[in-house]
Amino acid sequence: QVQLVESGGGLVQSGGSLRLSCAASVSIGVLNPMGWHRQAPGKQRELVATITNSGTTNYSDAVKGRFTISRDNTKNTVYLQMNSLKLEDTAVYSCSARHVYLRRDYWGQGTQVTVSS
Repeated sequence: QVQLVESGGGLVQSGGSLRLSCAASVSIGVLNPMGWHRQAPGKQRELVATITNSGTTNYSDAVKGRFTISRDNTKNTVYLQMNSLKLEDTAVYSCSARHVYLRRDYWGQGTQVTVSS
């Protein structure tokens, strides 16, 4: 069983920064890809960013140039650095991962990010 635990959410002013962390209970070498999604109130969950084992990244147009996803294999952790935050970035951010051998997806419980004016 794979557990993903997010942290780092909170309240930040518009224009500010936050860094989210997603710690996995297994070696992230078997998790590919890993990603971040978000869901705002009344809206569908949307993909924010993904990263593969080889380090290839992908971003939604809404966050491209402001957010950076990265991974630290030694800590089994994926990060999401969020800069220049906007009001519309307010959402619950969840980490996801696909197990390459079990071929199933895992999700964290989510962490709230609130951007205020």
